[in-house]
Amino acid sequence: MFNLILFGPPGSGKGTQSEKLIAKFSLKHLSTGDILRSEIRNGTALGLEAKSLMDQGQLVPDAVVIGMIRSSLEHNPDARGFLFDGFPRTNAQANALDALLAEKNTSINIVLALQVSKSELVKRLLNRGLTSGRTDDVNESIIGSRIEEYERKTAAVADHYKKVHKVVYISGEGTVEEIFQKLCDEIEEKLKSKK
Repeated sequence: MFNLILFGPPGSGKGTQSEKLIAKFSLKHLSTGDILRSEIRNGTALGLEAKSLMDQGQLVPDAVVIGMIRSSLEHNPDARGFLFDGFPRTNAQANALDALLAEKNTSINIVLALQVSKSELVKRLLNRGLTSGRTDDVNESIIGSRIEEYERKTAAVADHYKKVHKVVYISGEGTVEEIFQKLCDEIEEKLKSKK
């Protein structure tokens, strides 16, 4: 099983690249936001618990999110691997994910971190805001806060995986195809060394 985490600030192209990587490497996409919405829509026990917390304006606790990821892993026993998108966001989540994967006799193979300059991120998000209808993509100060929040939280997660030499930084500037090729090169290199 091959597991990767794709990191990147808002506007770095994570969504676009995730879709392409999933298709090329036949990975199962694990987006915690998608899982959460699906569990709520399906009325599962975890989904009802998460909805109750969210309706009160509270964050969904790590234990609930890990429970949802556990459920996804168990429902996809034949998956070639997983692409984690939007998770883990904290050191506690990274430790919980590592422990869960160890139970399944697997681990994170590589963490690919897209790096894009702040000015480019702001430009991309403002452009996306013109067409997406997302209100958080039209205000430059909100965009700046989101980027800073990302950097504050995920720096610790990158450090967690740096200790075990799994983080690779990739320039997220250039054409979609150029960036995709760089990501593929890193994954293929890791797959070769795994054999």
